[in-house]
Amino acid sequence: MKGQCVCNHLSSFAVLMSKTPLRVPALSMLTTVGLSISIMSLIVNLAIEMIVWQQVVKTNTLYLRHAAQVNISVCLLVADICFLASSKPDDAESNGQTSVWCRIFAVLKHFFYLAMFFWMLALSSTLLHQAVFLFHKVSKKTYLRFSILLGYVCPLLIVFITFLANNAGEEGSYFSSDTCWLVYNGLLKGSIFTFIIPVGVIVFFNTFSMLVVIMKLLEHHKNDDTQIDKEKAAAKTVIRSVVLLTPIFGLTWAFGLMIMILDLTSGDVAYAVNYIFVILNAFQGFFILLTCLKDKMYHNSSTIYTIYVILILTWRKEAWHRFWLKAAFLRLRIH
Repeated sequence: MKGQCVCNHLSSFAVLMSKTPLRVPALSMLTTVGLSISIMSLIVNLAIEMIVWQQVVKTNTLYLRHAAQVNISVCLLVADICFLASSKPDDAESNGQTSVWCRIFAVLKHFFYLAMFFWMLALSSTLLHQAVFLFHKVSKKTYLRFSILLGYVCPLLIVFITFLANNAGEEGSYFSSDTCWLVYNGLLKGSIFTFIIPVGVIVFFNTFSMLVVIMKLLEHHKNDDTQIDKEKAAAKTVIRSVVLLTPIFGLTWAFGLMIMILDLTSGDVAYAVNYIFVILNAFQGFFILLTCLKDKMYHNSSTIYTIYVILILTWRKEAWHRFWLKAAFLRLRIH
């Protein structure tokens, strides 16, 4: 069958949202490269958060936001590592360990990818609450209880119940040894829908939250002097909000929902959507790092410029070394 296959070595990231994954040229290699960059980016992102935490997290609002971002990064980091580790089930098969390792990695991926989305839901709920109820404050303790319950307990219950309901994680019922991932057995049948349905609901809610946040931000530009100023400010607000919130809200996973809902198993459209999904989501950790680096709060942290200076000192080209060192110290003094 042209364009469709069932194979014993599937490492494409698109397998997470597919009924019958395609053997698309270079998609497995793109997945490996993307996830490797994503993992390194998430490690850098978490390191930066640890270094600048005291300087950046000065209010309850910032605490809520950065706590969610850290947990999103941790969940995505562990999930991506597990995906790479299980991307070659045929290697484990040669050692007679396919069933055991695939079951373990399927459970870990199921939990941590779900936990990532539920933490995204916690973050979007917080931003939506702050946008709609400006003067209603939430304490750190209340937020942490809500976020931990939503971010870890909910996905844990989903994975636990799914595992038990499928004969204690039986191969062919809970997971497939071909993909080390959940099983599709038909419309709303199979363990994969315990992942697809929560992800779909969360992506829909996060999209709604982003639109509400954008509308609220646009209201701040109503008092601008001219119509041109209003339009420019509105355009910048929309673009900046979409760019910053899309990776952290997981909205790019909507392309994965298209793969599942539209049953894209063959043809040029299927190839295109699979490529888009893998590019946007295998590199998600990298996009999250870029989003954080665009945050003005990081730019205002003197610790960041100290890191710049340390990095510059490792650069051996004297002319550029002196130039960038002076620039870094100048920015450090300004801030």
